[in-house]
Amino acid sequence: MFNNIGPMGLILIAVVVLVLFGRGKVSSLMGEVGKGISSFKKGVSDGKAEIESAAAEEAVDVTPVEKKDEA
Repeated sequence: MFNNIGPMGLILIAVVVLVLFGRGKVSSLMGEVGKGISSFKKGVSDGKAEIESAAAEEAVDVTPVEKKDEA
């Protein structure tokens, strides 16, 4: 669908968006998008750390008792 949009098409779309919404509105919208992306990345990394810590807590030593002294 968007395979035929070239650089001129993108520039035209950007100009139309600027005319419709104004520079201040577009820049504040992009700031909110940036905050959302950074918040999403932080949430993903926090979730990954939580999963890793839960997995580390659940780790169980399955070494037989008679083999523990050999290590």
